[in-house]
Amino acid sequence: MDFLLECIGFPPDQDPAALTQLVRARGEGVPWRGDPSHHLRLPLGGGLELRLDREPDQDFWTLLPAYRSPYRLRVAVEQLRSMPDSPFDALLTGWGCPPIPGEGRHAEPGEYLFSTWLTDARRLPRRVERGRILAVSAAGFALHLDYVGPNEGVTDPRILENPRGAHLEPLGGPQDPGGCTELSLRVRSIERRRNPVSGQEVELLICDAPERPWVLFVSPWQLAQDGLPAPRPGWRIEGTFLFSGVISGGLTGPRQRARTQFG
Repeated sequence: MDFLLECIGFPPDQDPAALTQLVRARGEGVPWRGDPSHHLRLPLGGGLELRLDREPDQDFWTLLPAYRSPYRLRVAVEQLRSMPDSPFDALLTGWGCPPIPGEGRHAEPGEYLFSTWLTDARRLPRRVERGRILAVSAAGFALHLDYVGPNEGVTDPRILENPRGAHLEPLGGPQDPGGCTELSLRVRSIERRRNPVSGQEVELLICDAPERPWVLFVSPWQLAQDGLPAPRPGWRIEGTFLFSGVISGGLTGPRQRARTQFG
């Protein structure tokens, strides 16, 4: 998954072994993820992080990007699935911005289904009933891009009729990786950070979506390789993104034991 690291400013020729050693030397333990010597985070500033994990039965390290998003989205749980080879992660599929009881439906386009990895799944109770509302803070990292440009270049009539409209649809095939969503979102604004390790600038794409915006990250090297322009505010971005985040609300209190199954 080295290409995902490009989304937070690590170039394609970055040595992953050197990054691993850097995080092991300077990183700090990640809450809710077991042995802090095997689950580390290296803050890069502005919410950006580099994550390093190794499970007890593995002889390799996994490096992934992370972002501590300030946006909290209400999600009605449809399914939560634990991973035998990654006991501190869970795959959440649910309905974003569900109706608030007693307040009717939203004036904006209604609920939408999406999927994300939760990296602090150890906080969850052993069973989570379907329909339970959790607050989730997550961000998307580009796996593949189909389009970056003005709305006029989009062919989906739903988008043409509503230039600020959003479309998200989790990949659901048996061979599809979990936590991945095909999306079409309008870029509301762009914030910039600097990766202090590589010196590269990182762009945070703040994108319109019902109730709360989504933060997306793309690789500038992927854009160049695919012949796509750099995103701009007001333009649309379409592609497949891997979502990852944490639980930011909806739990009754801290849970000390890792769950083994979900409802």
